[in-house]
Amino acid sequence: MKIHRIIGLMSGTSLDGLDLAYCHIWLQEGHWEFEISETRSVSYTPEMKSRLKDSIHLSAEELLVLHNGYGTWLGEQTRSFINAFNLDVDIIASHGHTTHHRPEIGLTFQIGSGQHLANASGHKVISDFRTNDVSIGGQGAPLVPIGDRLFFGQYDFCLNLGGISNVSFEKNGERIAYDIGQANMVLNHITQKIGLNYDAEGKMAKKGALNSGMLQKLNALEYYQLPYPKSTGYEWFIEEIVPIIDATEDSIENLLHTAIHHNCQQIANQIHANKTKKHNTLFVTGGGALNTFFMEELQVQLGRDIKVIIPPKKLVEFKEALVFSLMGVLRLRNEANVLGSVTGALRDSSGGVLFIPN
Repeated sequence: MKIHRIIGLMSGTSLDGLDLAYCHIWLQEGHWEFEISETRSVSYTPEMKSRLKDSIHLSAEELLVLHNGYGTWLGEQTRSFINAFNLDVDIIASHGHTTHHRPEIGLTFQIGSGQHLANASGHKVISDFRTNDVSIGGQGAPLVPIGDRLFFGQYDFCLNLGGISNVSFEKNGERIAYDIGQANMVLNHITQKIGLNYDAEGKMAKKGALNSGMLQKLNALEYYQLPYPKSTGYEWFIEEIVPIIDATEDSIENLLHTAIHHNCQQIANQIHANKTKKHNTLFVTGGGALNTFFMEELQVQLGRDIKVIIPPKKLVEFKEALVFSLMGVLRLRNEANVLGSVTGALRDSSGGVLFIPN
C-alpha cells in the first residue's frame, strides 16, 4: 500500500492567510483514506493582504511580477514548514490565490508561480488546477467536491464556508456542486469598517437586529436565480455585494446580523431544493463553521430534519488544503480530479501542472 506524503497549500478569497497541511493519503480496499499530520497557518501582513486584495486592478506586467513573487513566498513558507517538522515530502500541491475568475470569457488565474514555488522550496510542485477545466468549457470551480465524494461521501451535503459558500451532493449518480453565494467575505468587509479582521464567534452579529431593506436587496441579486453549474468570486462581491453594504446606514452589529441571516437563508434554500429524503446530514467546514452565531442561525433556517455536523477544528480549518493534497495525488496518477458534472465542463479531467525545482 503506497502512502503519498504531500503538502497542500490553500489561500482563500477571505484573505485570512496561507494554510499548509502535511497529509498522508492512501488507497485502502478501494477507498481513499487520509491523515492530516501537521498543519500551519500563516497570516498575511497588512501590506500583502492589500496587494492581494487589489491585484484585480493591476496591469498584466504588474500581475505577473506579483505572480512570481508570491510563488517564491509560498516556496519559502513551505520550506520553513518542512524544516520545522522535519517532513518527508513527495510533492507540494498548491491552489495559489485567485485574482481573476471570469470563466464566461475563458479566464481564471491563480497567482503563485509553480516554478518559483518549486525552486524556493526545493520540491516538486503541482499547481494551476483550474485552467484545464476552463479550457474545456468548465467553470474551473468548485474543485473541492472531488474530496467531498472520495473522503466525505457518507454525508448527504457538504458545505464549505470560506470567503464564499459552496455546496456539493450526489444526485442521480453524479456529484453536483456550485457556489451558493456569500460567507465570510461579506462579514469581514463589515468588521473591517471598525478595524477588526473578523467577528469572533459571531458575538457582534448575535447582538444585532435584522435590517429588512438590506436583506431584501441582497436576496434580490440575480446570481441566486441562476441555474448550476455556477461559480462566483471577488469580482461579484465587489460589483454586487459591496455597494449594498456600503450604502446601508446601520450599526455594525445590525449589518453583521443581516448578512448572516441572508447567508443562511440562501444556503437553506439550496439544501431544501435538493434534498431527496426527509432526514439529511450537512457536513460544514471552513472558517464560517467556527462562527457560533452563523451555525445557530443556519440550523434554525434548515429546520430539525437537517442535522448540521461540524468536524474537529483541524479538519474545519484545513479541509481545503487536504483536498488539494488529494488532487495532487490524483494528478500524479493521471486520474480525474476535476468533475465535469460539477464545473459544467465537457468531461471529467485531471487538472494541474507539474513543476520540477532547479
